[in-house]
Amino acid sequence: MKIASSGIAILMLSASQLAAGGIERAPQSLNALFEEGNYAELSFGGVDPTVEGTDIAGFDTGDVAQGYGFTGLAYKHQFTPEFSGAIIIEQPFGADILYPSATDGGSPVLGGTMAKVDSTTFTALGRYKMPNNFSVHGGIRGSRADGHVTLNGLAYGPVAGYDVDLDSDTGIGWVAGAAWEKPEIAARVSLTYNSEVEHEFATTETGPLIDPDGPGPIPAVPLLNGTSTTTVNTPESWNLEFQTGVAADTLVFGSIRWVNWSEFRVDPVNFVTVTGGGLVDLEDTTTYTLGVGRKFTENWSGSASFTYEKGGDDLVSPLAPTNGRKGITLAAIYTQGPMKISTGINYTKLGDAMPETGTPDTARASMEGNHAWGAGVRIGYSF
Repeated sequence: MKIASSGIAILMLSASQLAAGGIERAPQSLNALFEEGNYAELSFGGVDPTVEGTDIAGFDTGDVAQGYGFTGLAYKHQFTPEFSGAIIIEQPFGADILYPSATDGGSPVLGGTMAKVDSTTFTALGRYKMPNNFSVHGGIRGSRADGHVTLNGLAYGPVAGYDVDLDSDTGIGWVAGAAWEKPEIAARVSLTYNSEVEHEFATTETGPLIDPDGPGPIPAVPLLNGTSTTTVNTPESWNLEFQTGVAADTLVFGSIRWVNWSEFRVDPVNFVTVTGGGLVDLEDTTTYTLGVGRKFTENWSGSASFTYEKGGDDLVSPLAPTNGRKGITLAAIYTQGPMKISTGINYTKLGDAMPETGTPDTARASMEGNHAWGAGVRIGYSF
């Protein structure tokens, strides 16, 4: 029944920084912790999204989603038959959005708007196996992140040209969960909670002069300029992951992931004071994955999986201009002794959306017919 099941189940290539809800790039899976014996892995790949549309003035927005690469590392050590530990390094959150300016053939309504977010997490975990096929796991997670946002174009009115820089900061969270396994049929069900991680970003804001009384006697002043601290919590989430053998050399696997994106806020002090609102307004997401894996020979296995995330409100932030997704991942796994090499390709159809820039809630563009391609490699070694 062993068919490189873990290699199949965890090759869930992210499709784009826009493919999952909010700014998610990876599902924070802990599958390396369930490998047998001592284990190390390296993963890397790249993503090429296409997100474009037409603004309310009839101009093309151009492709606003930038491609990116990703890497990950994991090491698991079996200390005793009952107790093991793991260290996982990954990049679960990120964004690379840039609306080409009107002079570059883009939109005068949103052109020049951009967002760049980078993050890296370091998770240290322990797992204890009980004699009844159940186990518990948990640990701490450190997250290093930074961000830069610019709002530009006619849609932003008097705050067009606003810019905010969030300096790099490290926050700490925690992870806890439980699992049930039946090795004879390659069955496993695990449930994991990922806490929010609080960041305190040193913040620098700049922007155009703001006239507080319109045509009145008070002159325009630099109300958007200043330095402060912005508190941002990366969202809490739940992961339910499962796999089971259903026939000789055949495995079914899947996952359900819920993320509390509605609690993810980016509210720089001066921007909120001037506009009355923050930079981000997102909806919670639930993402479903279901797949099947098959062992073909002693060395070769393969899998196919389908991912679905329901769309929410069609009106979205220009900094995350898609709404839901449907994707398929095909993977091949080559096993030679202790070495396991997994390669995969992903295609995701990104849901249509209409970016809006605040009160009144009016669409500023329509993004339709978009997609993303992703490819990745994971190299695992057991010892």
